[in-house]
Amino acid sequence: MTGYHTYKNCIEACLKCAAICNHCASSCLMEEDVKIMAKCIQLDIECAAICYASAQLMSIGSEKGKDICSICADICDACAKECSNHHTEHCKECAEECNKCAQLCREM
Repeated sequence: MTGYHTYKNCIEACLKCAAICNHCASSCLMEEDVKIMAKCIQLDIECAAICYASAQLMSIGSEKGKDICSICADICDACAKECSNHHTEHCKECAEECNKCAQLCREM
């Protein structure tokens, strides 16, 4: 049985990424021109959702853990790419965490 201890590093990266994505989304909502941040906010929300789901499935040793981590890596990549288009501190931090998470998810 695999689970939390087997995937601990990836689970922790997913949970941190989700928290940072939520922070980024809420920070983007406070920007002067929110419309410019719409795609970033959407991807932040999607990324947080898949990161939480990935962490949960890994922690219970799901047979689909590797599959969801592959999808998680793809969404993290998209979020990091979008955040890299913006020059805010929260987007920079989000892009960094998304890149770390994507890498660990691919190593699953």
